[in-house]
Amino acid sequence: MNVLEQTAAVLARTVLARTVELARIPGPTGCEQERAALVRSWWEHDGRRAHSDGVGNVWAQAGGGDGPGLLVCAHLDTVFPATVAHVVITEPGRLCGPSVGDDSIGVAALPALASLVRPEAGPGPVWLVATVSEEGTGNLAGITHALAHAPRPVAAVVAIEGNYLGRVVVTGVGSVRWRVRYHGPGGHAWERSQAPSAVHAAARACARLAGLAVAGARCSVNVGTIGGGEAINARAREAWFEVDLRADRAPALASLVEQAEAIVRAADDQISVDIDELGSRPAGGIGESSPLVRAAVTAHERAGVPVEVRAASTDANAAYAAGIPAVALGVTRGEGEHTPAEWIETAPVAGGLIMLAETIAAFREGQQ
Repeated sequence: MNVLEQTAAVLARTVLARTVELARIPGPTGCEQERAALVRSWWEHDGRRAHSDGVGNVWAQAGGGDGPGLLVCAHLDTVFPATVAHVVITEPGRLCGPSVGDDSIGVAALPALASLVRPEAGPGPVWLVATVSEEGTGNLAGITHALAHAPRPVAAVVAIEGNYLGRVVVTGVGSVRWRVRYHGPGGHAWERSQAPSAVHAAARACARLAGLAVAGARCSVNVGTIGGGEAINARAREAWFEVDLRADRAPALASLVEQAEAIVRAADDQISVDIDELGSRPAGGIGESSPLVRAAVTAHERAGVPVEVRAASTDANAAYAAGIPAVALGVTRGEGEHTPAEWIETAPVAGGLIMLAETIAAFREGQQ
């Protein structure tokens, strides 16, 4: 075992302990303050300076220089409300519990990377940023703010998604999210059985939305929440649902949105329809020949980790929208994200830290 591997092995133990510590704290989007305070305490414990910005992101820096910087980020927020039990179970070779992989271990890896980055390896600094508002309706507010307020130009972004080891995400899946509301006249289920029902209108729309597609593109439509009605024996006066529309290319997303709006608005004349946009994420991407992608692929290959080039929705989407090269990478492997049964493997973490550090080093050396 060489010096780098020995260092990474020691750091991996700290990363895993901090993952457990962080994952035990609820952090729904908009309520990341307690998690952010813990991350700042880690930096202070490690003898490094950190600060919070105007939206709650936590920043630290490794390396220096006056040139464009590399921004490495992982998100603080989770999809779980505080009412979900945030219990982490340690099993042989695994950690199990809400957010362990998405993205507690990604955040816990940021201070470890500071110990592996060579300050002299590039012309500019490496900013390590724990971002807010990545999940759900956060609409990438944290990373968008970070990119707009970086101390100097941003050369590239590496978004860490904890369980993505082996994936190099080069395509940002775009999304549009709506809350759709239907309003009707209501009435008795028998006496006014011919009156249109808002619930029926919503259900018909959901069924039709589920079958949407755009030729030649990967798309998805998900009605994640639904509600409405006043009584089992009443024609519903109100109903609503929330829908997530996604596509891997901007034109496909635009087509999906157009089709979805036509379906949603095709209701009875006595039914009114309101569409409230809850959020949107731009689709985008980076070419596989990009220096940043080549650096990430080479780092995986050196570590003996097979590489899949993938598409996903991450903080990197905001970089694509800003015209900045970006990839999303992982620290370890796992499954079950966005469920309480989420789990990650512990053995690959040291290798994942080395892979991230070598990606950063190779890209920065190419900037010289």
